[in-house]
Amino acid sequence: MEDSCTRSLRGAYTVKVLVTGGAGFIGSYLVERLLGEGYKVIVVDNLSSGSLNNLKDVIGDPNLVFRRADVRSLDKWIDLLNGVDIVFHYAANPEVRHSVREPLDHYDQNLTATMLVLEACRRKGVSFIVFASSSTVYGDAEKIPTPEDYPLKPISVYGATKAAAEIMCQTYARLYNLKCLILRYANIIGPRTSHGVVYDFLVKLSKNPKKLEILGDGSQRKSYLYIDDTIEATMRAVEYFTNTNLVEEVFNIGNVDWVSVKEIADIVVNVLGLEDVEYVFKPGTSDGRGWPGDVKLMLLDIAKIRRATGWSPTHSSREAVRLTAEALARRLGLK
Repeated sequence: MEDSCTRSLRGAYTVKVLVTGGAGFIGSYLVERLLGEGYKVIVVDNLSSGSLNNLKDVIGDPNLVFRRADVRSLDKWIDLLNGVDIVFHYAANPEVRHSVREPLDHYDQNLTATMLVLEACRRKGVSFIVFASSSTVYGDAEKIPTPEDYPLKPISVYGATKAAAEIMCQTYARLYNLKCLILRYANIIGPRTSHGVVYDFLVKLSKNPKKLEILGDGSQRKSYLYIDDTIEATMRAVEYFTNTNLVEEVFNIGNVDWVSVKEIADIVVNVLGLEDVEYVFKPGTSDGRGWPGDVKLMLLDIAKIRRATGWSPTHSSREAVRLTAEALARRLGLK
């Protein structure tokens, strides 16, 4: 029997969706879920950070079309939008540190790309876009947990490109009647993670199991959400938004708790069965951040999505870190 999400989105016909960045971390899990619920799915990905290996379990599905293309080259993929009902825009460069070093590159990959996806939707008459935004749009929020109506004050170029892209999405929604759902994700982790603190710690410990370099003073504290919870929240949000007359909506998607970088290090060390590991802290700023632009404290207020959809995380931040560390340790041959 179809669940309520499938019924409300597909109705009497099969919904055709396009996922940019569908071979990436979050995107690949989303593609699997959509295919599992009977959608026709088109993936556009240039494989710069994504991998076809992420789609290995579904690549032969007759309802999946994959095209290797950069979303910034409209002529390479815009024809795929014919008949598409929903675009999930998940293509982006997720490296916050890279945005500090190469701001123009990040601007191009994140903001320019989003603008072109929006324009492609307008030209092809797509009526619904889901935009993957980020908790970094809030910057150093003084209100924690941080609600959706908190002012956007990003402190990294990555956060700034996401905030600017949100404004473009909302403008297109108002101007061209394009329903726009913005999802501000916390730190999302899981078995296919290929960057971030958990992955970084495992790689470092594989090279030297006696010493671990930690960027920052270890007191940075953030919310982490496991990928299964993330995809469930995403689908619930889309279902809710589909059944409203709203043209635009914003939801935070994160956890109800948070964990420090030092605690993450402890979890990873424990997963690997190591003892007496020396922690070497390397603050990138005078107040103990990992690097300039690193948000030191982040915890999203998820009351809005819980009220609207009934969704709640099933794993705590610590559990999400442990599950991810265990899966990555197996993937990297460390267990």
